[in-house]
Amino acid sequence: MQEKQLIFSDLAISKKDVFEQMGYGESTPDEAVLSELRTIIEEVDKLVRPRFIYTVVNATLSIDPPSLTLPPSPSSLSNTSPSDDLKESMENSLPLSPIIARQLKGSIAFAAFVCTAGMEFEQYQQRLKAEGDMLCTYLADALGSVMAEHCADLMEQHLQESIDKLGWKHTNRFSPGYCGWHVSNQKKLFSLFPKEHPCGVMLQESSLMVPIKSVSGVIGLGPNVKHLEYSCGLCDMKNCYKRKR
Repeated sequence: MQEKQLIFSDLAISKKDVFEQMGYGESTPDEAVLSELRTIIEEVDKLVRPRFIYTVVNATLSIDPPSLTLPPSPSSLSNTSPSDDLKESMENSLPLSPIIARQLKGSIAFAAFVCTAGMEFEQYQQRLKAEGDMLCTYLADALGSVMAEHCADLMEQHLQESIDKLGWKHTNRFSPGYCGWHVSNQKKLFSLFPKEHPCGVMLQESSLMVPIKSVSGVIGLGPNVKHLEYSCGLCDMKNCYKRKR
């Protein structure tokens, strides 16, 4: 398991990244928005401590039904009945969506990860909401989303460096809630970590993560896997906000 705390500058976020998240595309907002964003970035730079954690697990990938099955715990290997074995297998199984299972094909190990902008940023957002400044709240929301994604990008780089010596590569990262992977499987994903709240991220009953600006998921590892450009053609989620027309 690897865990790392970052500072804001590590994320190398540009204003253009935030504008794209806001939907501006190649356009630039007016000076009033630019000024507010500069102020928010200055404040956030002093406050936040983004973090990521990942753990590599051995698991068996099944395409039908789509799932990852972890090996049984050593204590369960003796004096078990077939029904006990089935129960253990179900408890150790992480359901996936068919789309994601296909993209993980060829992996011989898997990394579960959690990345977050951090509770410091969550508290900053809540303060802006309490003050009732809708523009600043919206700008901070966009910035937080970019922070979480850039933190996940750094996690991928760190992960790749750790498997370079094996001659392995990694797949794209896949998160519950996307590509047909039900968000409720967040709970089983979190159970792969030895600590209850990895990187301080907590799960609500609805499987919503707190801090909200957090990303979790799974990545396939091995010598024969590929990292592809993300394509909406892989996914049947029609209402995804990132879907390209």
